[in-house]
Amino acid sequence: MQEERLTDKDLAPQQEIERAYDGYIRHKRLVMFALVVIVCALAVWSMAIGSIELSPGEIVAGLFGQADGRVNTVVQNMRLPRVLVAVIAGIALALAGCAYQSTLRNPLASASTLGIAQGAAFGASIAIILVSGGSPHNSAAYEGVSTGDPVITALFAFAGAMLSTVVILGLSRFREMSPESIVLLGVALSALFTAGTTMVQYFAEDSQVAAVVFWTFGDLSRVTRAQIVVMAVVTAASAVFFFVNRWNYNAIEGGEGLAHGLGVNVSRIRLASMVVASAAASCVIAFCGIINFVGLVAPHIMRRLLGADYRYLLPASALAGAALLLISDMLCHVVVAPLILPISAITSFVGAPIFIYLLFKGVSR
Repeated sequence: MQEERLTDKDLAPQQEIERAYDGYIRHKRLVMFALVVIVCALAVWSMAIGSIELSPGEIVAGLFGQADGRVNTVVQNMRLPRVLVAVIAGIALALAGCAYQSTLRNPLASASTLGIAQGAAFGASIAIILVSGGSPHNSAAYEGVSTGDPVITALFAFAGAMLSTVVILGLSRFREMSPESIVLLGVALSALFTAGTTMVQYFAEDSQVAAVVFWTFGDLSRVTRAQIVVMAVVTAASAVFFFVNRWNYNAIEGGEGLAHGLGVNVSRIRLASMVVASAAASCVIAFCGIINFVGLVAPHIMRRLLGADYRYLLPASALAGAALLLISDMLCHVVVAPLILPISAITSFVGAPIFIYLLFKGVSR
């Protein structure tokens, strides 16, 4: 009996640790489940609002083509594609921001602060002003302003965004720059691309400048079905890459010295992660236009709730990004209805106060 009591006493701390770990995992899974429910509810709500208000039952029937012709058309051809774009784009931007912040060990790293969004705007300006030249042939229009060939514009925007990544990676490899210096280099490239866009616009016609401005406003509704498929494939591939490297990100979170001790090639992981994250963010920006703060704020929110365990932080950030973009898209349609506001302005209005709040919470701690 004495031996049994000693054995139970020895096992008590281990059992307490196991219970604490079970509670730790249960909390994270509960948050993940709540995020899934929130995203699904926001998606249905987003499809319900508009010039034609629909009930949840009509939305479900419209998704399966069982409603009347008008409802089927509104749901399947107008609102469902927009919701899919919001979800996919939010996931891609949030995952990219999460990867940037992990590999660069900088909480301010995102597509906007690394010059990727500004590079895309520069590429789109080149395409609209110098390549398309405002030609009406095969052009897209926004509020009556021609934005040129959408395929060419998207390709140039993607090339401009990736150019920023190539410059950052090239200079960082050449000079062995620290992660902090890489972010500062991104800020400098942002200013450089902005200056280039300004110079291109200065020599353009008024209609061409208006086209560039409308492109940078961002619009989820202009994405075609083929572009949605491309975005989905790129986002899915990047998500698989990030999740495969989740343990590497956890090791890097503890410091580069610890990561090297655990056998992680930090330089190679940083290079690969930046390329994949930039490809995902560039694809979204090329098709949707500039979308600010989603990739910056979503990982911060989830880090507050779940900590820095990338097994859960990555999928939670993806869901939070989708939710933030769905909320922003709904605000675009309801604030001054029937006018539709630019998505870039709404994401900034929603994201900036959240980021300031999280910043001050961190300072107070």
